[in-house]
Amino acid sequence: IFSLVGKVNNTGLVEAPMGMTLRQIIFDIGGGIPKGGKFKAVQTGGPSGGCLPADSLDLPADFDSLWEHGSMMGSGGMIVMDDKTCMVDVAKYFLGFLRFESCGKCTTCREGIRRLHELVTDICEGRGTLETIRLIEELADTVEAGSLCALGTTAVNPVRSTLKFFRDEYLAHVNEKRCPAGVCKTLITYEITEACTGCMVCKKRCPEGVIAGDKKQRHVIDTKKCIKCGICRDVCKFDAVRVY
Repeated sequence: IFSLVGKVNNTGLVEAPMGMTLRQIIFDIGGGIPKGGKFKAVQTGGPSGGCLPADSLDLPADFDSLWEHGSMMGSGGMIVMDDKTCMVDVAKYFLGFLRFESCGKCTTCREGIRRLHELVTDICEGRGTLETIRLIEELADTVEAGSLCALGTTAVNPVRSTLKFFRDEYLAHVNEKRCPAGVCKTLITYEITEACTGCMVCKKRCPEGVIAGDKKQRHVIDTKKCIKCGICRDVCKFDAVRVY
């Protein structure tokens, strides 16, 4: 039984025979990605599970196959992600959760996961370098080898798998100071394009009042005051708000 959640049409508990492929579970049972979105990754096994890319969709959902590819069955969790998901941010989120789950008995787990979270946060906020990535990989090996229980040995799966399968996103954050998915707030800017019809919906909904423009005229965002909440993009019916 899997808990199928995330960017999938049919969420809930799914009972599937051992060995059914991820594609069958996500697209046949789960109904695929909402609004015709593009599948990007699925994390299996709960917070300590690895994130598997699109070319792993035909992988059987069984203990050995998932483990061989850097994930696991774990608690039966299955989180589906679309192309608007930042995989660096995903790694940061789960490391943030796991650092508080450590009992603290062994230093590698207690301090290692905390430090991994700090390093990934540096990348998300534009302070990361290629050396940061090297340190993450080295520290992940140390945490896995030196932890006394399975929490520590598997806690590195989210960051290790995202580095393996989505390394280009880490490099974009580090080398270009850019978040390709438009998620990491420090590295993105909102702009209203020429597709704007001047309907004024975004202007009315902006919580900071930093959108200017008259009715039926293209609106403009004051990027210096914008808090990057994303409401303008969410309410725009004309897809006129761009994130870069």
